[in-house]
Amino acid sequence: MDDYSVHQSLIPHHDAKKAPFLVSSTKWILKILIWVIFVTWVAFIFLFPTQFGGDMFEKWIRATNGTLFGITGSIFLLLSGPVVAIAFLCIAHLIIAGEEEFHHKKRWNRPKFRLWTFPVLVDGPLGVVSASELIGVLLFVAYIFWAVYSYTIRNLSLISEWEWDLSFGQRSIWMLELTGLRLGMIGLFCLAFLFLPIARGSVLLRFVDIPFEHATRYHVWLGHLTMILFTLHGLFYVIGWQMQGILIDQLLEWRDVGVANLAGVISLLSGLLMWVTSLQPVRRWNFELFFYTHQLYVVFVVFLALHVGDFIFTIAAGGIFLFMLDRFLRFWQSRRTVDVISANCLPCGTVELVLSKPKSLRYNALSFVFLQIGRLSWLQWHPFSVSSSPLDGKYHMCFLIKVLGTWTDKLKQHISNKLLEAEPHRIYKKITASVEGPYGHESPYHLMYENLILVAGGIGISPFLAILSDVLHRTHQGRPCLPRNILVVWAIKKSDELSLFSAIDMDSICPNFSSKLNLEILTYVTRESEPMLEDGKFDEVKTKRPYACPVSKGIGMSVLVGTGDNVWAGIYVIVSAVGLVILVGLLDVYYINPYGIITWWYKGLLFIVCMVASVLIFGGLVVAFWHLWEAKTSAKDREQCEEVVGTRVNEQESDEHVVSKTNLYQKNNANVADILYGTRPDFREIFGSVGKRWGYVDVGVIVCGPPTLQTSVAKEIRFHNLRRGSRDPILHFNSHSFDL
Repeated sequence: MDDYSVHQSLIPHHDAKKAPFLVSSTKWILKILIWVIFVTWVAFIFLFPTQFGGDMFEKWIRATNGTLFGITGSIFLLLSGPVVAIAFLCIAHLIIAGEEEFHHKKRWNRPKFRLWTFPVLVDGPLGVVSASELIGVLLFVAYIFWAVYSYTIRNLSLISEWEWDLSFGQRSIWMLELTGLRLGMIGLFCLAFLFLPIARGSVLLRFVDIPFEHATRYHVWLGHLTMILFTLHGLFYVIGWQMQGILIDQLLEWRDVGVANLAGVISLLSGLLMWVTSLQPVRRWNFELFFYTHQLYVVFVVFLALHVGDFIFTIAAGGIFLFMLDRFLRFWQSRRTVDVISANCLPCGTVELVLSKPKSLRYNALSFVFLQIGRLSWLQWHPFSVSSSPLDGKYHMCFLIKVLGTWTDKLKQHISNKLLEAEPHRIYKKITASVEGPYGHESPYHLMYENLILVAGGIGISPFLAILSDVLHRTHQGRPCLPRNILVVWAIKKSDELSLFSAIDMDSICPNFSSKLNLEILTYVTRESEPMLEDGKFDEVKTKRPYACPVSKGIGMSVLVGTGDNVWAGIYVIVSAVGLVILVGLLDVYYINPYGIITWWYKGLLFIVCMVASVLIFGGLVVAFWHLWEAKTSAKDREQCEEVVGTRVNEQESDEHVVSKTNLYQKNNANVADILYGTRPDFREIFGSVGKRWGYVDVGVIVCGPPTLQTSVAKEIRFHNLRRGSRDPILHFNSHSFDL
C-alpha cells in the first residue's frame, strides 16, 4: 500500500506551515487598510447625493482649493485617489503573500455555506448569480434609487425657492434639466466602477481572486446601468431644450466655460453604438461587429472629458487610469510572437496546440489565454482554457480548440493543410502566435476541495484535463493537494469526442493512482443510442503526424501580464501613478496657471493627455527595464528549452501518429469510466448519490460548458443545498466558462 490513502488528505500536516508572524500581521494590516479605504469611499458616494454629502464636498473643496492642483486635484484625491491607493496596497499584499498564498489560501476547516459559491438566481437575464453577487447588485440598485430620491428632494427644494417667479412650464423645464444633470452625476459614479472589471491583469481583481472571465459579467451589468443613466441624462436635456425651441442650437453648442454639449453628444452616440452592438442577440449574430464597435470606448472617454472638463472627469478617472495601465501592458506583451511547438487535429476535429513558454511563467490549471494568429487574422483575439497542468512541462503549454466559428475553422484548415503536406523526417516552417495572459484565479481553488465534481459539456472538458493532470502530478510528487474524491460528469454529442482524453495518460503521470485517489468518470453520449463499435471498444485511430515547428531559440510567451512578477507589476503601477501627478503638477505650474487657462474642454483634453503620457513615458520606461530583465533571466533557460523542443520533435518522427480514443477508458482503469448512450446527466440523481457516499463534506462543483448547462447544475445545487439533511454534503457552485 502507498503512503497515501483515499481516506487521507493529500496535504501532509507538516506542509501546512503557518506564515511568520510579521508576514501574517502585515497582510492583515494591509487587508484592514484596504477595506477601511473602500468602505469609506463607498460611504461617501452614498452620501454625496444628500444635502449633508453636498455640504461635506463643498467644505473639502474650500479646504484644498488653494493647493497646487486646485479643484481638479481636490476631486481626484477624494473620488479617484482611493482606487489608486487601494491598488498600491493590493500590490504590497500580493508581494508579501507570494507563493505562501498560492499554497494555503482558502483551506477551510469544516463544511459550511459560502456566499460566493451559493447560487441564488439561476435562470434569468443575469444568468447564474451567487448570494454575494446578488448583494452587490442590490446595493447598486439601492444606490440608484437612493440617489434619485435624494436628488429629487433637493431639486424640488431648489425649485420651490423660485416658485413665485416661475410659470408651470418654466418649472417643468428646470426640473427636467436638473434631473438630467443629477442622472449624469450618478452615471459618472457608475463609470468609476465600469472599467475596473475589464482590466485583465488588474491587481484589484487578483487581490479579491476574481478572474477576468467572471469579472466581465460585472462590466456588462455596469455597462447597461451606466448607459441607461447617461441616455436618460441626455434625453431629459433634449426634451427640455425642445420645449424651449432651442434644441439644435444647444446640441451644437461648444462652450469654453461650462460643459461642451456637442462633445457630450458625440460621447453619448459612441456609447449608444457600443451598447446596442453589445446586446446578446447582436453578439450572437455578429461577434466581430460587437468587438470592433467596442473599440469606440476611446471616443467615448475622450469626448466625455471634453464634455465635462477636467475636474468633473476626475470623478471616474481612477478606474480609467488603471485600465489604461493594463491595456498598455497587454499591448507590450502581445507584440511578441510565440512559437507553436506542435499542432494536430484530433479525430473529432478539435485542434490541439502546444505553445512555447518560459520557465518563469506562472499559471494554474484553470488559467486561460487570448490567442491571435497573424496568418488567420491580425485583429481577432480569442480566449482558450489551458488543457495542461503547470507540472506537465516547464517550457510548453497545451490548448484544445474546438471549431465553433469562422476563425477556428480557418485554424483547423490551416493545420490540416500542414498535415496533408507531411513528409517523413520533415520539419516545417514555424507557425507563430501572439498571446495575452495567462489569466485566471490567483490561487488554484480546485486544489482546496477534498471532494470535487467536474461538470463539462463538449470541449468544456479541456480545463478539467488540466485539473486531473495537476492533481495526479501533485499526488505523485507529494505536493500540497487536497482532492481525494473526484467525479467527472461529461456530456458530449458524438462518441468521436472521446478522443479528447488522448491528451492525458493518467498511469504515466501517477502510477497506481487509484490507490491514492478516488476517481470516477461518467460520460454521456447524447446523440448516439449505442456504441459505434462492438462492445464499446474502440480501435486505435491513426492520423497524420502532427505539425512540428523547427527547433527554435525558445521564443515563448512574455510574463508581463496575468500572474507575472508582482514586484515589477507594482513598480509599473506606482511609477505611472506618480508620473501622472508629476505631469499634472508641471502642467499647472508652467502652463495652465501662468497663461490663465480656464477653458473646460481644453483642460479636460490636457488631463487625458497627461494620463496617456504618464503611461507611455513613466510606465513605458519601467516596462522597458522589465522586458530587459525578463530577456536576461530567460536567456539562461533557452538551451534547456531547445533540448525539450528537440526531444518533442524527435518523438514524432513516424509517418503516422497513433491517437488512442480509449486512453482513459481502457488503458488506465476499466473501473474508472462509464459511458452512457442516448441520455443526459440527471444532476439531481448524481448529487443525491454523491451525498450518500461522501456524507457531510464540502463539495466543489466546477462547471465548464454552455449557459444552459450552468443553469441546470446551479438549479440542482440550489435545490440540494436548501433541502439537504444534516449529514448531506454542501455543494459549492463554481463556473469556468466564458460569456463574452
